[in-house]
Amino acid sequence: MSHWFEPLAPCPRLALHDVRLRAGNRVLVDGLSMQIEAGQLWCVVGPNGVGKSTLMGVLAGLRAPDGGEVRVDETPATHIAPAALARQRAYLPQAVHDTFSMIVRDAVRVGRHPHLSGWGWGKGDDDAVVRDVIRELDLESLAARDVLTLSGGERQRASLAAAMAQQAPLLLLDEPVAHLDLRHQILVLELLKRLTSAGRHAALVILHDLNLARRYATHALLMAEDGHALHGPAHQVLTPAQCSRALRTPIVSVSDGMHTALIPDGISRPATDANGNQT
Repeated sequence: MSHWFEPLAPCPRLALHDVRLRAGNRVLVDGLSMQIEAGQLWCVVGPNGVGKSTLMGVLAGLRAPDGGEVRVDETPATHIAPAALARQRAYLPQAVHDTFSMIVRDAVRVGRHPHLSGWGWGKGDDDAVVRDVIRELDLESLAARDVLTLSGGERQRASLAAAMAQQAPLLLLDEPVAHLDLRHQILVLELLKRLTSAGRHAALVILHDLNLARRYATHALLMAEDGHALHGPAHQVLTPAQCSRALRTPIVSVSDGMHTALIPDGISRPATDANGNQT
């Protein structure tokens, strides 16, 4: 098995206890309690502006919630030293901005930073992990390219490779398949499924494609604009009725007898009277 498949620490339990998130005076979510454990692949689904990325930053320990607590095993996430936290969880933000030129191989190698010792890079394990991750994410032909010359989808895969190179057992990925073509979306989600199915990793990813979420996720968190959030096994959460409500778009289920898909059925509009007033 490839070197990088083995995390360097046991997968922690990520627990949310009555978490509240705010944006100004608006409550994004309140009283959210759930647990993310090894073997689980969670997807977070919801419309823009409901706090998905805010929640991801809280789970990553980058900020405290506005109420409640997030614990990594039994320790509040914000109380863990950054270097130690980076060995437990890998975090991919929604957008990565390149500030200077480097080749893709070196950009991926940055992910090994939490494991540095002595005077820097160069351990054999680092080289093997970087090589394996580049291969898994179909970056071999781009490894010597400057990241500043990559397309959006290519840069997204390079950023994801750097996060994977941390060898952290807990993966927190904010829209990891954004900008990717369909083949590479499937490649990434198959990889996450393979890692979590082995029982040594847990992953939480933000997705906008309901059908990809239903196909690959074991669990789902469905967030709505009114602060309402449902969570549990994906097939129980991502139903047409519940997705229609959260996304404010009529969604129906269609099947060919073997496969089932959720598709939009027009746009939900407020009812109006004869004078055009909402009723």
